[in-house]
Amino acid sequence: MAQFKSYCEAVASGNLHAVHKEYHDKEYGFPIDKDNDLFARLVLELNQAGLSWETILKKKDGFYNAYDNFDIQIVANYGDEDRKRLMNDPSIIRNRLKINAAIHNASVILQLQKDCGSFKKWLQSQHPLSKEEWVKIFKKHFKFTGGEITNEFLMSTGYLKGAHIESCKIFQKILATNPPWAQISH
Repeated sequence: MAQFKSYCEAVASGNLHAVHKEYHDKEYGFPIDKDNDLFARLVLELNQAGLSWETILKKKDGFYNAYDNFDIQIVANYGDEDRKRLMNDPSIIRNRLKINAAIHNASVILQLQKDCGSFKKWLQSQHPLSKEEWVKIFKKHFKFTGGEITNEFLMSTGYLKGAHIESCKIFQKILATNPPWAQISH
């Protein structure tokens, strides 16, 4: 993507695998309402660390199957047998740190749901924050959420602006959904 200034331009070029267009046009930057879907995006983002996003997109269905459709309650209760099963599942990224982070983060989200009503409400209660403030709060609560993972999670779910360039046709579609970043008064 080096010759392109944005993901939008790279996708529009037609030089990327088709999974990128689907994700770019229908998911990337659109607000997510359901906690399990927010959790899914967080797990996908943390699994991307050190790998290409294309790898994650191609394995997306495998992740959903392996992690019980990202049902937070189920994943939070995974034990040693589940960890072993995930480590042996070629349809996902088999990295012990990432698997343990997903299970830990599910438990954190359960507590946030108890404290705030939902993961989404917790995110909204923090908003708006700068990227640096978001990274700090994510590192305080979650595992395997450094600056890039936190940034991509928040951009991909509409909490930080930047998923699409303004000349991208999808930018206007996202703007029409009134994403959290657009609700900040300037």
